[in-house]
Amino acid sequence: MTDKAQYRRRVGSVRPSHLMFTGGVGALVDLPNFAVLVRGIDDWQYDSVELDDLKEPRLLRAVNSLLAEPFGPQVTQLRPAPWLDGADTDPNGLAAKVGVPVLPFPQWLRCTACNELGALDSKVFKFENAQPRRPDKARFFHENCTTKRKGKRPLAVAARFVLVCPSGHLDDFPYTTFVHRGGECTAVSHPRLQMLDHGGNQAANVRIKCVNCGKERNIRDAMGPRGESSLPSCRGRHPHLATFAAGGCEQLPKPLVIGASNQWFAQTLSVLAVPPTSGSALQGKIEQLWDTLQKVVAPAMLELIWDLPQFKPLHQWDQASVFEAIQKQRAATESAPSAQPTAYPDLLTPEWEIFTSAHIPEPTEDFALRDVTVPAALADMFSHIVQAERLREVRALVGFTRLDAPDPEDPDLVTRAPLSRSSTPAWVPASEVRGEGIFLRMPEPLVAAWEQRVAGSAAVAAHRDAYVEFRRNRYSGRVQGSDNPLRGWPGARYIALHTLSHLLIRAIALECGYSSASLSERIYAGRDEDPRTGILIYTAVPDAEGTLGGLVSLAEPKTITRIVRRALTDAERCSSDPLCAERLPRPPHEDFLHGAACHVCLFVSETTCERGNRFLDRRFIVPIDDPDLVLLQGVK
Repeated sequence: MTDKAQYRRRVGSVRPSHLMFTGGVGALVDLPNFAVLVRGIDDWQYDSVELDDLKEPRLLRAVNSLLAEPFGPQVTQLRPAPWLDGADTDPNGLAAKVGVPVLPFPQWLRCTACNELGALDSKVFKFENAQPRRPDKARFFHENCTTKRKGKRPLAVAARFVLVCPSGHLDDFPYTTFVHRGGECTAVSHPRLQMLDHGGNQAANVRIKCVNCGKERNIRDAMGPRGESSLPSCRGRHPHLATFAAGGCEQLPKPLVIGASNQWFAQTLSVLAVPPTSGSALQGKIEQLWDTLQKVVAPAMLELIWDLPQFKPLHQWDQASVFEAIQKQRAATESAPSAQPTAYPDLLTPEWEIFTSAHIPEPTEDFALRDVTVPAALADMFSHIVQAERLREVRALVGFTRLDAPDPEDPDLVTRAPLSRSSTPAWVPASEVRGEGIFLRMPEPLVAAWEQRVAGSAAVAAHRDAYVEFRRNRYSGRVQGSDNPLRGWPGARYIALHTLSHLLIRAIALECGYSSASLSERIYAGRDEDPRTGILIYTAVPDAEGTLGGLVSLAEPKTITRIVRRALTDAERCSSDPLCAERLPRPPHEDFLHGAACHVCLFVSETTCERGNRFLDRRFIVPIDDPDLVLLQGVK
């Protein structure tokens, strides 16, 4: 929104993590008085901001594997959102003019006093944002409202409906053609409309009326398969990019309420900044600074740049060692394959190899581990416990989808909408968080024996059949699924590890004071010949709470023993039992992907769980049903 005399530029604020997971590029964000759409990265301005891009080569390679052509343009940077400190202390300064650009959307507004409905370009509504310290007071108003009282200008709010299609397009609802049933007003060329909104979430409560010719129509006529077929075809509009698809779009649009949760799904990648598996802390730093160091082809060139600020982290090694590491990195880069993967890049294997390595890597400012002696009481349950005293997680937004969430196993199953007008942008939005964590590894023989024991059980079969039904239901209409109905099935091992992770997160949140929303999980569950059986629970919040040391201290032998026992004891009973304990997904009438699990005993916040509270079942961890299903038999 441009900076003009009648209003300020700043209209609100969100956290960096909000731009990654909740309301990023192309998403509708509800402000107190109106809704805005986050614009594409082509319009993000960094001219007044000196922000270093986030260095994480492993994540950058993963981003390129999804976005870049094998021999075409490459994404070269992971950039944080433009921001300057001082907007609150000096609302008239430069900081108040720096940020992520947005535009009002939907661009149809309704007067809350007289129900006048009109587009922004109709000049019916005006905007005000005159209080520099109160961007939450920014609003649209109906200046010439006939029902205004005592000179007050009534608030104008966003009209409730938009059109969305499975290809990621977004458009305003065609109110004028809708109320006239595809025709034109017989009275005037530019009719006045009213939206008679009686509240609630039902379309039956909203009527559109033409003031000039008197025609009316209920929004429910646009809902459902029959109503959607009567809507105009999708125009292929990407308002966040100010573009229309050449030749339009073949998909049928679907009307949505602007607050619908399925109007935007982030497609993100995240990695932990771990040192190279076969290398050292020095090799990890070389990889991070490779954009510049790749130009160093002689020791003399290294001498020239040695005292620059960005190379200070290399001063703990001598120049000869650094140059040798540069040569090694160059050789590895030149020999790396450039083939395009057919699925999401494997981001967990390097982390698993570091956490389970026999030798703890050298500590760095981004990553530091410490082994913990497994207490005797938990020796049958865990083979390895590690305190992650320092962690750095970097996240990148690579695109977004509408109506259907991206599949975690198949990046191309749901159409990804672009972040920029270029098919391969030079950079993508990213954020980083620093924290701590606890890594727990279970004995492979224990898990393998259990997996073999329960393979033919009715419980595992019920979960597997529910997954097949879930994919059939999800991908039967808008999305064409894979021929393999079990594609992406995580397996019984994942369900058990995931359930144990949730139990521990809930116990940790009660024990140390961290809220469960401040924690996150990474499940390392191998398949077939890949024997992984690990859980990482770590802090994932962008403030000081994530680095206070309260989590790693819980990995001490006495404390972790108490937490695990408490978690298992709490899992045996749920206040929703016996309904919770007896629950198993039984398709086709029950379309969910969890067994004995609910908000009382296992569910956590969406920011914490990596699979949206799916693939959970207490019966695989504690004896609430068949004792033969329990993974931790005999553990007290």
